[in-house]
Amino acid sequence: MERKPLRKGSVKEVYDLGRELEFRFTDRISVFDKVIPTLIPHKGETLCREGVHWFNRAKRMGIKTHFEEFLPPNGMLVKKVDVIQPEDIGPGSRNYLIPLEVICRWYAAGSIFDRLVTGKVGPEELGFPGGHKVEYGEPLPDPFIEVSTKLERVDRLLDRGEALKLAGITPQEYEAICETVLRIDEDIRREVEPRGLIHVDGKKEFAFDGDRELMVIDVFGTADEDRFWDRAKYQEGEFVDLSKEHVRQHYRRTGYKDRLYGARDKGEAEPDIPPLPEEVVATTSEIYIRLFEMITGEKFESSG
Repeated sequence: MERKPLRKGSVKEVYDLGRELEFRFTDRISVFDKVIPTLIPHKGETLCREGVHWFNRAKRMGIKTHFEEFLPPNGMLVKKVDVIQPEDIGPGSRNYLIPLEVICRWYAAGSIFDRLVTGKVGPEELGFPGGHKVEYGEPLPDPFIEVSTKLERVDRLLDRGEALKLAGITPQEYEAICETVLRIDEDIRREVEPRGLIHVDGKKEFAFDGDRELMVIDVFGTADEDRFWDRAKYQEGEFVDLSKEHVRQHYRRTGYKDRLYGARDKGEAEPDIPPLPEEVVATTSEIYIRLFEMITGEKFESSG
């Protein structure tokens, strides 16, 4: 079978096998939109196996996905769907990627908190009483779902009407997407909380199969796709994004982040990101392995 390179992302490589795609999760790592010239041992394998874990659970829940087979140690085989531009999507279109990213937030963190601070989002929109001062890390009264574009150069948020029109979906299909997201996230929460994690937020992607039935695609619930906090630290008032925070802190301590953002603010050439020291690599690898065990409940033994 011919294996054509289709896309090489900062973390994941995609190969076209004709009727299927092969995902390969690499040991590359990126922060601040920069790919670090250092590999993190076992990172790709842990992320891939986390994705497989949630796909298998979704199947048992009766949720259709594009997942077909785990390819140890760091690959998976998935159904292939067409990628078509929004203007070419019609009412009868089938087997295509729905050009939306669906984000579900359970806590006031990340970009939603930034928008609260700047007044772009009001507390009432998140289910809080009017005039309530939202604290960082505060649980939201209700899960907050929002959608953004998928195929545009820069992602932009869409309201419900824009999402329906852009993606060529009906209101009923939109509701089915939201319902599926909530079912999956409730399952993630039930699974990880007893193992010491808080599931803060995450994104999902969808497609229609050949019968125009919804499928969850890409991966979800992984240490890179979703935000997880340590429950014990959260109860002490700390909010740490476990997967990459150790690496981000290294570049903050060394002053690289300030130099990078200073260059961006001035429109100057961005400085190359330096490699990671061996001790940071070792600790980061241990963090990804620990997160794998906390996310899946499995003991990590490399299948490579």
